[in-house]
Amino acid sequence: MTDTLLNAALKAAERGWAVFPLRPGDKRPALHGESRCPGTGSCTAGHVKWEQRATTDPDRIRRAWSAGAFNVGLATGPSGLVVIDLDKPKGNADAPDGATTFKALCERHGKPVPATRTIRTASGGTHLYFTAPAAARLHNTASTLAPLVDTRAWGGYVVAPGSIVGQATYETVGPALIRPLPDWLQLLLCPPHPVATVTPMPARSGRRAAEVALERETAAVRGTTEGGRNARLLAGVRSLGRFVAWGDLDRVAVETAFQEAGEAAGLSAGECRTTIASALNWSLRTARPREAA
Repeated sequence: MTDTLLNAALKAAERGWAVFPLRPGDKRPALHGESRCPGTGSCTAGHVKWEQRATTDPDRIRRAWSAGAFNVGLATGPSGLVVIDLDKPKGNADAPDGATTFKALCERHGKPVPATRTIRTASGGTHLYFTAPAAARLHNTASTLAPLVDTRAWGGYVVAPGSIVGQATYETVGPALIRPLPDWLQLLLCPPHPVATVTPMPARSGRRAAEVALERETAAVRGTTEGGRNARLLAGVRSLGRFVAWGDLDRVAVETAFQEAGEAAGLSAGECRTTIASALNWSLRTARPREAA
């Protein structure tokens, strides 16, 4: 198994895709998080996140995978990729899945579903791989395009083909050729996203405080153990909502940061999306003016 996963990591690196180890049989990074950083080794000068540690160096890859049967994480941003994740609904088999809602999105824009490299995930969902546009630095989104349709770019990763989760293998099932991200999809993904439902008040000197609060709250979510993860995620997002209302933080940036933190703590992507959207919508409705806070 270790050799199989090592070969999967090396094969991805040969394509120029930066990889890093995920926990055996899991989708979470096998690397330590910022809240538990020992400050030694590669982190002597400061915490080095998984996106920075992802590599195409075959020697580094061999050393890493010699320690165990790690799944393969593919850092989409450094790899020059945008991956569209078409997810399966959780708990409601009759609800439309991401493939259905994405097809409807394409039809509304008068476009066919793009044919590109297609990976079947362990849950039965689909990853569509595209080369990222050179003129735009795209980031992750969660249900921005359509329900159960997420994207992974800078700040995100996907589980690479060959990895195994729950006895199911991520594998290529469609075209092997990777196409560029269609222009019409790029236009939908490029910021700014018109998602805020309130008019932000002019930002003053609170932006740095907001950024520090975001780092603190997302780190707390990542470090929460099973049994309190959803409650901690809800509380963390609610505490940041006022900064979105005041214009100190972008809503999409907050959603993305908490989505990554929640998934890193072990929550499902769907559970994270639902909790984050509910908490932010509540915060935006109830946020007091900066002067009264």
